[in-house]
Amino acid sequence: MILFTLRCSSGHEFEAWFRNGDGFETQQQAGGIACPHCGDTDVEKAVMAPAISRSRGSPPPPTPAQMKAMLVAMRRQVETNCDYVGENFAEEARRIHYGEIDPHGIYGEASAEEAEALAEEGISVGRIPWIEADA
Repeated sequence: MILFTLRCSSGHEFEAWFRNGDGFETQQQAGGIACPHCGDTDVEKAVMAPAISRSRGSPPPPTPAQMKAMLVAMRRQVETNCDYVGENFAEEARRIHYGEIDPHGIYGEASAEEAEALAEEGISVGRIPWIEADA
């Protein structure tokens, strides 16, 4: 994992973790990195001091601000690239899983019971904390 300081075209700086340098390049070219402050996808690496550690341990855990930025960026990606299906999430996930409709990204609401029933049917879903950018 590698941590980069990034800057959007509006001048906002933020940090993001990537598997490696190529991961950043791939996501950047695809417009997959968005500024957590304004949503701008015109993002590039900012000048930063190298982090030199004395051991080969794992990188430090992200700070709360970094976690928030990552969750806000993830929310923007989901909202941009997936269809909102609201309370019909479980039904739509089943329709996709059983081939009734073309596979595509969806998001919405599901109760704990609905999520458990989907898992029992072998339908993989995930829950993410849904926070506001200004929270």
